[in-house]
Amino acid sequence: MDIDALVVGAGPTGLTLGCELARRGVRVRVVDAAAGPFTGSRGKGLQPRTLEVLDLLGVGRRLLGLGRFRLPMRVPDGAGGFEVRDLHPDAAPTPSSPYARPLIIPQFRVEETLRDALAGHGVQVEFGRRLTGLAQGDESATATFDDGARIAARWVVGCDGGSSTVRHLGGFTFLGQTDETIRMLIADVRVEGVDRDHWHAWGGAEGAFIALCPLASTDRFQFQASTAADDHREPTREVVQELLDRATGGQVQVVDVGWSSRWRLNERMVDRYRAGRVLLAGDAAHVHSPAGGQGMNTGIQDAANLGWKLAAVAAGADPALLDTYEAERLPVAAEVLGLSARLTRRTLLDRGEDGTRALQLGLTYRGGPLAPDGGATAAGPRPGDRAPDATELLCGEPGARPVRLFDLLRGSTWTLLGFGAMPPEVGIGVRRVGIAGPGGAAGVVDTQGHAHDAYRPVDGELVLVRPDGHIGLRTTDPDAVRAYLSAVLPPDEALTSARSTATRSSTSPTPVIGAPVSVLR
Repeated sequence: MDIDALVVGAGPTGLTLGCELARRGVRVRVVDAAAGPFTGSRGKGLQPRTLEVLDLLGVGRRLLGLGRFRLPMRVPDGAGGFEVRDLHPDAAPTPSSPYARPLIIPQFRVEETLRDALAGHGVQVEFGRRLTGLAQGDESATATFDDGARIAARWVVGCDGGSSTVRHLGGFTFLGQTDETIRMLIADVRVEGVDRDHWHAWGGAEGAFIALCPLASTDRFQFQASTAADDHREPTREVVQELLDRATGGQVQVVDVGWSSRWRLNERMVDRYRAGRVLLAGDAAHVHSPAGGQGMNTGIQDAANLGWKLAAVAAGADPALLDTYEAERLPVAAEVLGLSARLTRRTLLDRGEDGTRALQLGLTYRGGPLAPDGGATAAGPRPGDRAPDATELLCGEPGARPVRLFDLLRGSTWTLLGFGAMPPEVGIGVRRVGIAGPGGAAGVVDTQGHAHDAYRPVDGELVLVRPDGHIGLRTTDPDAVRAYLSAVLPPDEALTSARSTATRSSTSPTPVIGAPVSVLR
């Protein structure tokens, strides 16, 4: 067998999955049918929850430098002038949520960043590989390409978009509908006559609209225009100029048009995420309206959910762990389709509670196979919820630089938080973080009480955080943690109750955070 995993598709979903696998030591190859990297904007926003996930991956800071958070919308006021509106007027970071609003960033910048991260793990994207055949047996799946080459892998993951070849060859059903009456032209354009400090929008009759959104770290805007069902024109320079002239009276001049696309409302999803040794993620599994900026974000979070599970199974964990991927992510896809459909029929300035849902901070796997409820406390986030952040944590001697809880969670491993005491050993490679209250003198000191406010623990409570930043378990019983981990870790990494007093190998220590060197490098 050639490799453990073949990832087909090098968009944000496939690149995130490739990074998640490669950094855990999985033998992975990432292929794409395109001749080279994508160069357009397409999805142009990362939601707060996705930024948290990418921060855990280690690429968050670079992405922040390539995008922008605050981009007020400039719209006609109906009286011949304009008004400026903030799409998220009350959004502000908190100790538990460092990102309060979407980061406006073109998709190709996200892909550049993830490709560099993937290369840092020793994996290069193989462009120009078009999949033509897919067969699977009991132990592996074999992909055939248009040049006759074959790659055998333990698993093949289709991250190859809405027209997924993997989905077609794997025999997945793609359920849903296409609404031909809702169409849009999208293009990356260089224009003159508008500033880059606002997202410019103009309304029209019967809900028609035109918008120009400046793209950070570029000299371009993303142009969007709704069109009639019988308008089959391509977004050429002449067409874009005509539409802008109609909206602005000739105030905006189009210099050139780069990447462009014609879009129609397509709402579809698969009825399963896995067929044997073939899995799907991102647009290959679900497509919907771009309203609310959910597509790229949902795909990245598919990959974050699948990555650690596939790596664990590749290392010997129970293969049934892969079934929890579908159990957790398929309901999310269904909810996203409904959310995007509702947002499609509302304006950017009138989104109500759905605008908050689009930030994805409330995403949860409660009630799922990896979220046993009934822990030690009914307060605070429950198993399945995102693990909140916390600020002003002190690691080491007084005077050291405070850190965030997310700084301590970053990496590719499980983390066990112990409130009031250092957690016991529960598994090889499981990071342990003891959190003392304000005034404490050992472990990590919660100087302002932010961690305690966010988690609301009982004294001595253990909170197990998954590699994708969701809570797995809350309990005061270390044996309950060991039992949980025995179902999700490879056998040689799980530390059962019977082994908990055994001497540990010096080559596989349990990471313990609390010393300054652990976080202040």
